[in-house]
Amino acid sequence: MKKRLNVVLALFLALILLTSCSSGAKDLASSGDASADGKTYKFKLAHITPPSHMWHKAAEKFKEELSKRSDGRIELEIYPSSQLGSEADMMQQIESGSVDFGFITAAYTSSRSPSFAAWFAPYAFKDLEAAHAARESEPAKKILATLDEQGITGLDYLFAGQRVMLFKDKHVKKPEDMKGLKLRVTPSPPMQDFYKSTGASTEGLPLPEVYSAVQTGVIDGMDMDLDAAITNKYYEVAKYGAVTNHMVWPAVAMVNKSTFEGMSEEDQKIVRESLKAAADYAVETRSGQEEEFRKELADNGMEIYDIDPELFKPYIEEFDKKYGPTDPLIQEFIDSVRK
Repeated sequence: MKKRLNVVLALFLALILLTSCSSGAKDLASSGDASADGKTYKFKLAHITPPSHMWHKAAEKFKEELSKRSDGRIELEIYPSSQLGSEADMMQQIESGSVDFGFITAAYTSSRSPSFAAWFAPYAFKDLEAAHAARESEPAKKILATLDEQGITGLDYLFAGQRVMLFKDKHVKKPEDMKGLKLRVTPSPPMQDFYKSTGASTEGLPLPEVYSAVQTGVIDGMDMDLDAAITNKYYEVAKYGAVTNHMVWPAVAMVNKSTFEGMSEEDQKIVRESLKAAADYAVETRSGQEEEFRKELADNGMEIYDIDPELFKPYIEEFDKKYGPTDPLIQEFIDSVRK
C-alpha cells in the first residue's frame, strides 16, 4: 500500500513539473524576442528615379540592411524608374497595400498632405547635413505623422542633393534677371510660387520632355539638381548653371500602415534602423559629390557659378509670410529652421 502511494505521489509531482515547464516555455515565447517565431516578409518598394540616382542607391542600402539585421527574414524587391506608375499611382498602391514601401517626393506628398510644403522653404538649410539633421526634429516628425489618416505610416526622409538653376542662354546673376523667363519647375505650389515671386513663369513639364523643350526654346531653363543635370545631359542644351542650392529635395519614406502595425516591435525597429542607415548613407555619399558634379558639368561646357543667397532675402520673406500662416506645422517647421 505504501509502495503504491509513493508511485501515485511521484506521478503527481511529475505532472506538476511538466505543467510548470510547459507554462514557462509559453511565457518565454510570448515575452521574448518577437521575431523568435521566424516570421518572414517579402516586401515591395517603388520610386520614380533611375538606378543611377541616389534614391535608388539608398533603396538598395535599405534592402541590404533589412536582410542583414533580420538574418535574411525580411526581403525587399525594388521597382525603380516609375515601373509601377506615377507617384499618384504608387501612393495609391501603398495606401491599398498592393505595394508596401515607397520613396515618394515631398513635392508630390505635399499635394496629399500640405504640411510637407514646409520642406521647400527657400534657403532653409546651410547644406545637406543640416537638412538631414532637421529630419529628426519634432516638427519634421509631426509632418510625417499627418500621413496616418491616409492609411500610410511616414517613416523617414532621404535627400538627394539640393536644387540649382540651369539657364539656356541667359547668365542670371540676381533674382531680378529671371523676370520674364519661362522655367521648368516641378508642379509643386511652394516651388512654383518661389519662382513666380521673382517674375519668372513656370511650366510643369514631365522630365522626359525637358531636354527638347530647352533645346527648342520652349523654356528658358529649369529648376533641377546637379545629379539630374549630368544624368540627363542638360549641359548640352543649357549654357549656365547657378549652383544656388536654394531648396532641399527630400523623398518621404513611407509604408502601408496596416502592414507596418502588423509587424512585431522588434521587426518595426529593424525597419526604422535600416532606413536610418540608408538615409545616412545617402546624405554622406551625396555631400561628398558636390565638387565632383560641378567639375563634370564645367568640363562638359556649362558655366558653373554661385549667386549670393542674400540677394534672395525679399523672396525668402515673401515665401515665409505666405506659407507659414496656412498650416501650424509649416509655421512650426519654418520657425525651427530659421532660428
